[in-house]
Amino acid sequence: MTHAPSRGFRLFSPSSWTETRRIVDILRTETVGGALLLTGAMLGMVWANSPWSETYEGLRAVKIGPAALHLDLSLATWAADGLLAIFFFVAGLELKREFVAGDLRDPRRAAIPIAAAVAGVLVPAAIYLLITSSAKADAAGGWAIPTATDIAFALAVLAVIGRHLPAALRTFLLTLAVVDDVLAIMIIALFYTDHLTPLPLLAALGPLAAFALLVRRGVRAWWLLLPLAAITWSLIHASGVHATLAGVLLAFAVPVTAGARPGPGLAEHFEHRFRPLSASVAVPLFAFLSAGVPLGGLDGLAEALTNPVALAIMAGLVIGKPVGVMAATWLMARFTQADLDENLTWVDVLGLSILAGIGFTVSLLIGELAFGIGSERDSLTKIAVLTGSLAAALLAAWILRLRNNTYRRIEQAQGPFPEG
Repeated sequence: MTHAPSRGFRLFSPSSWTETRRIVDILRTETVGGALLLTGAMLGMVWANSPWSETYEGLRAVKIGPAALHLDLSLATWAADGLLAIFFFVAGLELKREFVAGDLRDPRRAAIPIAAAVAGVLVPAAIYLLITSSAKADAAGGWAIPTATDIAFALAVLAVIGRHLPAALRTFLLTLAVVDDVLAIMIIALFYTDHLTPLPLLAALGPLAAFALLVRRGVRAWWLLLPLAAITWSLIHASGVHATLAGVLLAFAVPVTAGARPGPGLAEHFEHRFRPLSASVAVPLFAFLSAGVPLGGLDGLAEALTNPVALAIMAGLVIGKPVGVMAATWLMARFTQADLDENLTWVDVLGLSILAGIGFTVSLLIGELAFGIGSERDSLTKIAVLTGSLAAALLAAWILRLRNNTYRRIEQAQGPFPEG
C-alpha cells in the first residue's frame, strides 16, 4: 500500500517502549478478566434459563448492608453501584495516567482517540433514536445504551486474536475505551439521575478533599484512604447521582507522578493493586448478576430481537460504533496534521472500530438505569446488548484475525515492527 508523505505526526504511530510494555501488561490482566467476564455472563444466562431460575432471581434480590445508613441494598444493586465503582476507579486512573504521563500528553495525539470516542457515542445514540422514533415515548430513554465500549471484553478479544498486530492499535483501543467509559459515567450522572439531593452531594466534597490531600502527600495507608473513599461513595449514592461517579472522582484526585519520591507514582501503585480486583472480581460478578435474563425459548428470543428497542441497541453497537469511530478518525487524518502510520491500513482501523461495538458491562448498567431492573424492556435490553456485543466481537475477530495473519507473515519475512 502506497502512502503519501507524512504531513505531521502519525496517526496510530508506535508508542514509546515503556508505554508499549505497560499496555502489554494491561492486556495480560484484561485477557484473564475478559474470560472471567464472559464466564460470569454465561453462568448468569444459563442459571436464569434453567429450572432453578427462581433461585437466581432470589439471589439477585438478597439485601445486605446497614439499613440505618440506607445501604441495605440488593446484591444486584451492590454489583451495579458498588463493584462498578471499582471498575470506574481503575478506568479513571488509566485515563489520567495517559494524559499526564503517557503518550497522550501530546494534545495532537490525544485529540484523535477523544474525537473517535465522542463520535462513537453520538452516532450510536442517533441511530437508536432514529429506529425507536415510532415506538412508545419511553423507548427514547435508552438512547445511551449502545454508546459504551467494554474495556475488558474488547481488550480480551484483541489480545487473543491479535498477537502480531502493531502495538499502536492496542494503545488506541485502550484509550478510546477508557475515554468512552468516562463519557458514559458523565452521561449517567447528567441524564440518568432521577432525583438529586444536594446536601449529601455537597457533603461528599469533604471526604473527597481529605482523600485528595492525603494522596497528594504520598500517603498509601489503606486504613486512612479506604474509609474516606467509602464515605465519599456512600454520600454520592445517597445524593441520587449514580455512585460509580465516586470512582472517577477519586481516581482523578490521585497524582500520577511520584514527585521527589523514588519509584512509581500513586496512580500506578493503585492501578496495580486494584486492576486485578476490577478485572477478575468486580466486573465478572456484575456480569453474573446482570446478564441473566429468561429468553423464553427460540420464539421468545425471536420476538425480543424484532422489538424496536432491541433492534436499535444492536444497530447502535454493530453499525453506529464503527461508523462513528471510523468517521472521526478519517476526518482527523483528512483535515488535521495527522497521518496514518505506514505500518497500518484502514482495514486495521475498521477492525478496531467494529471491536469498539462490544458494549456489555456499561451498556447493561445503562439499560438497568433507563428502564428499571426486572422490567420487560430491561430484559429486551440485556438480550440486545449480549447479541450485539457478540456480533461485534465475531465480526471484528474475523477481520483482525486476517490482518494478524498478514502481519505475522511480514514479521517472519522482515522481522517484527519496531516498538520505539
